[in-house]
Amino acid sequence: MSAAEVLRLSDVSFVREGREILHDVSFGIRAGEHWALIGPNGAGKSTILSFCGAEHHPTRGTVHVLGQQLGRVEIRKLREQIGHVNPRHKLRSPLTVREVVLTGATGTTELMMGWEPTPELVERADYLADLLGLGSRTEVRWPTMSQGERGRALIARALLTEPPLLLLDEPSTGLDVAAREQLLETVDDLHATHPELATVLVTHHFEELPGSTTHAMLLRDGTLLASGDVGETLTSELVSQSFDYPIEIEHRDGRWAARVNRRASGKGLQQRTPA
Repeated sequence: MSAAEVLRLSDVSFVREGREILHDVSFGIRAGEHWALIGPNGAGKSTILSFCGAEHHPTRGTVHVLGQQLGRVEIRKLREQIGHVNPRHKLRSPLTVREVVLTGATGTTELMMGWEPTPELVERADYLADLLGLGSRTEVRWPTMSQGERGRALIARALLTEPPLLLLDEPSTGLDVAAREQLLETVDDLHATHPELATVLVTHHFEELPGSTTHAMLLRDGTLLASGDVGETLTSELVSQSFDYPIEIEHRDGRWAARVNRRASGKGLQQRTPA
């Protein structure tokens, strides 16, 4: 693993309940790169993200995260160096924006009983809230936040400990068009202000890709179909192979879009058309 790499999966396979979920997956991610992990449901995206977040170990192969090999490192300390944004954040208490961001220091969903943040930590939490457009909303509580505000608060939470790696697990889930665009603009701004930060974003909607995406990987049936420069990977041919469906990919003004390739055989379309 070279000094510039933050992630390296080498010949990774994963078996669950006798079924192989991933097969011989290998790739590396360097500091400052912004990857999109794309594939149909069941292709293995969530499993790969769980390795990136040091949440699971492979059945075969090796995983290096931030220079440490899974299985040979204290997992909790490693996880503290990884920012993870999950829109299905299971928060039950009516925490404020500031408090949600501060839970990033302890890696917990709720505020830890008896724990008090330092003034420096509170200052950083407010700085990140402001950076992500929540500067005037730090006292707003979770139940009354919009989905867009929740998403930005969770990104601020993930950045609190200044991690070199940020994982974004379908961050646009549940957002309307305006909130999604605001979130993507936030991610683009984040990439610009944190040039060394490496990010991995999981999605299967091409319109949810930030314009600052630099690389992509395409999965199919637990194997890595293609990976590399985003423009060379997200082609109509490769995406159609990944989703086993004729898809036409368009890249315009820095954004991606996908639609059915109407020039494909009518027979193929009829087979996939729901009744």
